[in-house]
Amino acid sequence: MTTVEQIRQTSATHEARRLIWLRVWIVITLALALNYIGWRWAASINWSAWWIAVPLVLAETYSLIDLTLFSITIWRSRQRSSGPPPVPDATVDVFITTYNEPVELVLNTASAAVRIRYPHQTWILDDGDRPALREGAARLGVGYLTRGEHWHGKPRHAKAGNLNNALLNTSGEYILVLDADMVPEPEILDQTLGYFADDKVALVQTPQHFNNVPASDPLGSQAPLFYGPIQEGKDGWGAAFFCGSNAVLRREALMDLGISGYVESTLRNVRARLKEARSLVLKALRKNKAAAPQSALHATREAIDQALSDLGSGEPVAEVTYRLNNRLRELSAGVVGDDLSQLSADLDALGFDQAAFNLDSAEVIARLSESDVSPLNAIEAVTRTLQAADVGRSEEAQAVLPMATISVTEDMATAMRLHARGWKSVYHNQNLAEGLAPEGLPAALTQRLRWAQGTVQVLLRENPLLQRGLNWPQRLMYFATMWSYLSGFATVVYLAAPVLFLTAHVLPVNSYAGPFFWRFIPFMIANQLLFIFASRRLPTWRGQQYTLALFPVWITACWTAAANVWFGRPLSFAVTPKEKTHTEATPWTLIGWQLFAGAALVVSIIVGAIWLIFGNAEPIGTLINLAWVTFDLISLSVLIGAVKYRGYQAAEEE
Repeated sequence: MTTVEQIRQTSATHEARRLIWLRVWIVITLALALNYIGWRWAASINWSAWWIAVPLVLAETYSLIDLTLFSITIWRSRQRSSGPPPVPDATVDVFITTYNEPVELVLNTASAAVRIRYPHQTWILDDGDRPALREGAARLGVGYLTRGEHWHGKPRHAKAGNLNNALLNTSGEYILVLDADMVPEPEILDQTLGYFADDKVALVQTPQHFNNVPASDPLGSQAPLFYGPIQEGKDGWGAAFFCGSNAVLRREALMDLGISGYVESTLRNVRARLKEARSLVLKALRKNKAAAPQSALHATREAIDQALSDLGSGEPVAEVTYRLNNRLRELSAGVVGDDLSQLSADLDALGFDQAAFNLDSAEVIARLSESDVSPLNAIEAVTRTLQAADVGRSEEAQAVLPMATISVTEDMATAMRLHARGWKSVYHNQNLAEGLAPEGLPAALTQRLRWAQGTVQVLLRENPLLQRGLNWPQRLMYFATMWSYLSGFATVVYLAAPVLFLTAHVLPVNSYAGPFFWRFIPFMIANQLLFIFASRRLPTWRGQQYTLALFPVWITACWTAAANVWFGRPLSFAVTPKEKTHTEATPWTLIGWQLFAGAALVVSIIVGAIWLIFGNAEPIGTLINLAWVTFDLISLSVLIGAVKYRGYQAAEEE
């Protein structure tokens, strides 16, 4: 056995042992959590102050669900070793997506992409259509793509549309997607392509790491918990998802997604038209009581019902609609022919000479059955309704849309659809590209708002718990990420409850006596230790601070995404600024709600301390809430440094 193999075996053994102990601690933590929350619901709610007591226990229940989803995620945390050897003779397109980033920044990324060792073709996908960038691409010898005329007046779908446009104008078997600032290492394809030896692997995602972030990480840009244990856990459950950049995708899988999406869209459209046509027939049946038209209308309804049934059983749309249209023509011609025959008989009874013309000719029947003089206009209306079915997606620039366009962030929705189609994903935890994090709080908030809005859009449009094709672990892995963005509402309660107790003696819990301590304290200790064990000594505290401190952003994301999905209100797509945007003014207004909350917490500390000193407060409860408020203040304090932060270079000079 070689030294390398020995190291790998030792590492695998160590990881297996670590995972066993982690699972033991997960069970202990969840048992303590259930013990606490069960007692809270059963015996501790102060119903005299139900208006804060119930929201508080609901917030705690939300946190318990969040903890449970996190525990399930890391239960199967999977650490992969070096990637397998790359597949031979693969064709690869490297896509660098850009809209308004500085030209030199994009060209720097393109230069690094050219130096990737594995044979490939580099493309700059410029949604800004900038001549300077086109010229720079030509100098580097890389491809340059922008939208064509057929996109004018059609939905652009931001980055998803940019990628979709490129997919239909290139041909590589595999696609490496890079953001404009993500500079790849030369070995990125050597380390990732090997996973595609499995024909069902559609995606290999690598971490996103930033080289302009100081050790203090004032904006919480690095995400070691997500790009470590969480993505590794999702990988263990077969649900590691696309994060928008630093990922390699199989073109076949994306095109499979695009074609299946086109078929499903067409099917939905035709079904809607058939149901609309059936409504027209039912309306005509109610109005027309004559026997002959009634018979034809019933036959029309039966034909439509049969078409819906055939679609439901999986028959091709084209065949079903072709048969239905033929049947409608037969019914219309039959009614016209019957009416003409009756007219001829009536003329004979009157002694009218019909030798000069032939009412029964096929030409006469056909022309009359297609005209407005047909006695069965309802059939004609049905035919027009079916013909209105848009089988070419004329509202879109492309009929086939491989990347999901239901969200301002295309990555998660695309990955979820791939998994639902039976494709696999891999998370390769090795930094193979380095990018630029936001250089100030305004850009960081723009970025996080977009992420949250996109995730909530996916939740509301394609709830993973209801998606066919996903297994239950995959559903839970996607739902866990979406669920986390609802934390802003719970945070408001966590901020308000101790303030109300310290300033107005409003007690949401019956008492802070022994039963509370014996349940709450062990649970909280176990919970914090779980994060420490799961993180493998990674610095996760900054992320925990921002989870609480950005509560207004999470709430804004929820209501704006809901307004977009439910009421059609536009949701703007803002590219995260990559260049420094330093200003002399300190943007305190960006954290107005947090400042208000912080002021309320400070006031509550002062009031609570005064009451405690003068003996006008319950000592144990006051001390608990003072500790609670202090924790909240420490979490919110991260924003003070964030507001003052002026970028990586400025921080170094100081």
